[in-house]
Amino acid sequence: MEKKKKNSFLKTLKIKYRLVLIDDDNFEEKMSLRLSRLNVFIVLGTIVILLIVITTFIIAFTPLREYIPGYGSSQTNRSLRELVLKSDSLEADLNNKNLYLLNIRNVMEGKEMVDKLPDKPDSSHVNYSKLDFSRSKEDSTLRLEMEKQDQFNIAVTDNSSGSSISSIAGFLFFTPLKGIITNNYNPAGGHYGLDIVAAKNAAIKSTLDGTVIFSEWTLQTGYTIAIQHQDNLISVYKHNSVLLKKEGESVKAGEVVAIIGETGELSSGPHLHFELWYDGTPINPRDYMVFQ
Repeated sequence: MEKKKKNSFLKTLKIKYRLVLIDDDNFEEKMSLRLSRLNVFIVLGTIVILLIVITTFIIAFTPLREYIPGYGSSQTNRSLRELVLKSDSLEADLNNKNLYLLNIRNVMEGKEMVDKLPDKPDSSHVNYSKLDFSRSKEDSTLRLEMEKQDQFNIAVTDNSSGSSISSIAGFLFFTPLKGIITNNYNPAGGHYGLDIVAAKNAAIKSTLDGTVIFSEWTLQTGYTIAIQHQDNLISVYKHNSVLLKKEGESVKAGEVVAIIGETGELSSGPHLHFELWYDGTPINPRDYMVFQ
């Protein structure tokens, strides 16, 4: 039964049909074709295969593939290959340097030299319950460094006893920066100096001869420098972009010590925050120099 159905299906595919093209005006036969279902399937299948081959060729060997989503340009692929080669070279160079340093350490410690770096431990099998989370020596050192950052913040002392500042009245102060004052001296509001705005990369100069007692970066005031002058007078310069003097260096009045900037969390734009402290008490810099 199944064999008869199969033979019947094959015969149906091989049945010939006549395709005739006739002129509609005079019914003259222009062209005729003898076709079978099998022939039609073969022709259509061949056309589909040719279209697939042609499309694949266009995508693989012509620049048109760059317009298809997901395909990168030849320049992008070339750049990626170059980056991969560079990263491999850098990794190999880094491993060689690490091996060199390891062998130097081994020689200094009296150990044998090695030909390759030890394998890195697999972090995927670490038992975190056995890890020691106690404070390390490095952590303690970092905490001390952070605490040291605020060592220049001089505590405001009570000047109600009437300590005299006449000893500095005769000093010839050098204006550290010429510019526009945007925030005046206001000790009641916690602002112990002047905010001076000037041109970008303007030089900041020492107001008197003295010795640098602090020259570091801090979280709140950024790059800050403090200078100790005679008669217990200290000048402080905050929010700089660059510090040009180090702790312990001697400076002269008018000598450049920093470049204006906007570093630190308390800065809202490029400016200099300038303070004067006498015997632990802030004083108004405008009483001793002109900034405009």
